[in-house]
Amino acid sequence: MTETLSSPTGADGDSPFELLYFPPDPDLAEMVSSFYFVRVDMPLFDESERADRPQFRFMMPAGGEYVFADGYRFPAGRATIIGPTSGSVRAIGRGPLRMYGFGLMPAGWATLMGAHADKLTDRAINAADLFGDWIEDVVDTVVNAADTAERLVIGNNFVREILKKNEPAPVWFTRTVDAWLTASPSPQVPELVAATGMSIRSVERMTKHYYGLSPRMLARKYRAVRAASALARGEKLDAGTLGDAFYDQSHLIREIKRFAGATPGQLGRPSPYTQATTTGRKQMAGKVSPLVSET
Repeated sequence: MTETLSSPTGADGDSPFELLYFPPDPDLAEMVSSFYFVRVDMPLFDESERADRPQFRFMMPAGGEYVFADGYRFPAGRATIIGPTSGSVRAIGRGPLRMYGFGLMPAGWATLMGAHADKLTDRAINAADLFGDWIEDVVDTVVNAADTAERLVIGNNFVREILKKNEPAPVWFTRTVDAWLTASPSPQVPELVAATGMSIRSVERMTKHYYGLSPRMLARKYRAVRAASALARGEKLDAGTLGDAFYDQSHLIREIKRFAGATPGQLGRPSPYTQATTTGRKQMAGKVSPLVSET
C-alpha cells in the first residue's frame, strides 16, 4: 500500500477536521502532485486556499462553492475540475462532508485538457460536462470503497484512464520549468528562456498553456506560496533564502496576501486547514516533486 501521510490535526481521527495526503504511484509522479482525502465534521467549512495547481475533486454531499480571486463563483458539485489559480480561492462547504481529490502537475493538466488547458485559469467546470455521466459512477465507487487503500487504487487507475484521452504533454518542458521554479527563491525569467533554448514568446505561450500563467506571474506565485508555506510551518524567512526574494516587508505582505489569502501574521497562527495543508505536503518530501512538498 502507498504510505499514508497525515496532518497532526486529524491524526487521532476524532478531530472535526482531517486531511490526509498520499503520493501517486511512481508511473504517475510527473502527472499527479498528490492524492488527498478530507473529512469535515463541522457545520461550515470556509477557508482560503492558496494559489495552486489544478485540482480534480469528488465531494459528498455536493454543495458549497468556490470564490475565485476576481470574484467569480462556481458551485461545488460532486465532481469538479478546478483550473490553475493566480490568487487565493475561498472554498465554502456545509458539513459533514467528505472530499477525495488529486492535484495535477502541469504535464498531467495539459494531457487531461488538451487544447483547453490554458482556458481554465481561475475557473472551474463540472467534470461530467467534460467526461460524461459515467463520472457519477466513479464518484459512487470512490465514496463506497472499503478503505483508504482501495480508494488509492481507484484513484490511480482513474487518472491512468482519463489521461489516455489526449496526447501527452512534452515532459522535457515541464521538467525544465519545474527545475527553474525550485532552483531559486526568486526565479528570473531570462534564466528560464536560456534553459529552454527558445524565444521568450514561445516560452510565454507554453507556460500559459501548461501552467495557466505567464513565466513572470508563475515565478511570483511560487515565490509567494513557498514563503507562505514556510511561515505556516513556523519557519523563519532568513536573509539569503526566501527573505531576499522580496523587496521589503510591504512587498512580502502584499504578495503573500494575494497568493495565499492571508498575511504573514495570520500565517503565524494558521487555521487547522492551512496547517494541515502545509504540514502534510512537507511530510511528502522525497516522495513527490519539491514543487509540491515545499509549497
